[in-house]
Amino acid sequence: MTRSLSPRFLLATDRVALVALLLVTPALLNARALADALISVVALLFLLQCAREGHWRWLRLGWVPFAIAWWGWEMLCSLPLPPLLQGSWHVFGQAAAMVRFLVFAAALEHRFLRDPRHRLWLLRMVQAVAAYIGIQCLYQYATGRNFFGFGRWVDGELTGPFFKPRAGPELIRILFPALLPPVMALIARPSWIARFAGVVLAALGIAVMVLIGQRMPVLLTALGLIVAALLLPRLRLVAIAALVAGGIVLAASPVISPPTYYRLVEKFTTQMEHFKTTPYGYLLRRGDEITEQHPWFGRGFDGFRTGCPMHRYFRGWQYPEVADIGMGPDICKQHPHNFYLQASTDGGYPGLVLFGLLGLVWLRDMGRGLWRRPDALRAGLFIAALIHLWPIASTSAFTSLPVSGYFFVILGWGLAEARWRRVAEPSPQTLVPPISGSAPSRP
Repeated sequence: MTRSLSPRFLLATDRVALVALLLVTPALLNARALADALISVVALLFLLQCAREGHWRWLRLGWVPFAIAWWGWEMLCSLPLPPLLQGSWHVFGQAAAMVRFLVFAAALEHRFLRDPRHRLWLLRMVQAVAAYIGIQCLYQYATGRNFFGFGRWVDGELTGPFFKPRAGPELIRILFPALLPPVMALIARPSWIARFAGVVLAALGIAVMVLIGQRMPVLLTALGLIVAALLLPRLRLVAIAALVAGGIVLAASPVISPPTYYRLVEKFTTQMEHFKTTPYGYLLRRGDEITEQHPWFGRGFDGFRTGCPMHRYFRGWQYPEVADIGMGPDICKQHPHNFYLQASTDGGYPGLVLFGLLGLVWLRDMGRGLWRRPDALRAGLFIAALIHLWPIASTSAFTSLPVSGYFFVILGWGLAEARWRRVAEPSPQTLVPPISGSAPSRP
């Protein structure tokens, strides 16, 4: 009886997981709890199918062992075993729950995005979300309000469809996989009108990122364009044109958008000249002090938030020459605003090394064969992952939604594209049975 029901069960769970997967990206806009629940549903259904079918070989391949090592170290460091370990049972539970994001990415790679149709549906959904954010930003720029009546933020940043300045960090995570495929399709056509339209589309995307007025997304956009030009030879002239267009918008911003000029030029220049005395500089110093005092195990998951208010870590850049407490508790935030600093405060230097290796393996697997066989979508996904993992950046917490939600969608999608586009026939890499109505055979 169980055997006869198995195909129906697999088909039903596949469909539920696919719907949940497609809804994650739009849910990340204004329904974080729903997005988190959808991610968990996809992960749990994947594990349930693996348990029923006995398909666990994916645990030993590619990036997964590195992810298990980093996650396991995070959990170990989060245990409440003073004085060696500074964690608690609460943060241990939070560290354990991180696995849902890793399983979600594996589920996309090994099962739910095997079918090219499903990957196409996800592309259309991501493009729709990117277009929605971009249109809201342009509307707010033109009218002073977004569709919901919210105006610019305190320093003049465009908020797009949000109340707070979230448009830049979210749009940059999906801009390149959404934009590169249509741009490359247009410039590949023989018609000069189509090619011109491709250039205009690319320039429009970059102009929106500049007009939003958030510094780090603009810098990461420039990085993404450079990498895109390296990976896609036919895009190089378009990338140069897009960079020029972005430069023109920035140069004209004192007239067309003074808040953008203030944020991207005046304020950014001042902060870089006096970085150590900025909030970001003090966060860096506080995180560094926490790591120095706990070099082997850190403070466990969420270690920066729990440790930052403690007097023992109040060390500024001028200490010990001057009684510099680095702004004391006033500087404290929920996270240190950098993934790698977070990894070291959570798990010490071993945690930093494990996280860095995991990021490199992710990029290796996503980029496999891309240099020899350039592809617009795969390049866009690789660039999006690289942007998210770029070490010299101000970030949210690594597993904080919505930004990291976009990353894990991109990650699983990019890994699926890299794996299944190069599979020409059944091989040992066929680890999990395909989505179908027939009962799969166990290898």
